[in-house]
Amino acid sequence: MGQVPEGIPRDDAMRFRLDMRRQLEKQARAARRNGGLDLYLPVLPRGGIFLMASFIVAEMPIGQGPGVPPQAVIAQLANEDVRGGTAAKVEVARAPALRRVYRSTPDAEELSSAPAVQQAALPTRRVEYVLPVADDPGRWISINFSTPGDGDLESEFTGVLVELFDAVVGTFKWRYE
Repeated sequence: MGQVPEGIPRDDAMRFRLDMRRQLEKQARAARRNGGLDLYLPVLPRGGIFLMASFIVAEMPIGQGPGVPPQAVIAQLANEDVRGGTAAKVEVARAPALRRVYRSTPDAEELSSAPAVQQAALPTRRVEYVLPVADDPGRWISINFSTPGDGDLESEFTGVLVELFDAVVGTFKWRYE
């Protein structure tokens, strides 16, 4: 938070930083309550640009017993509403998985909770991978990515951030101790 985005008046910089910190802490607590295991955020600017993006790894309560094949669970999830987005069956770590892509807009509660954050609240592009935990039938994880990109969810820059996230997920492997 050493740099405040353009458009935030200098007099509001400290309030903006405090509001952003509160929002991040609130989101981290919510992620933990919802099964969040890991939260990844870029913390340093790259090439003078602060990348607004994050991803969360969470255990996902699917509610299917260990006897249900992963392909059946994925097929069921693929048919669920994906908030106007798309869903595709893919492979991650040599296992069947689901990849969903959709848009999200800040809700009224988020916008009313932090006035300085209102100026920075943008629609986001979301990508979610859902996959079974290897050698642990009935357990699932989700890997959820979110970015406003450069403010244009269809821009080349936003697309590159999504491709970067897809590349990160593509390196995923299970490690056995």
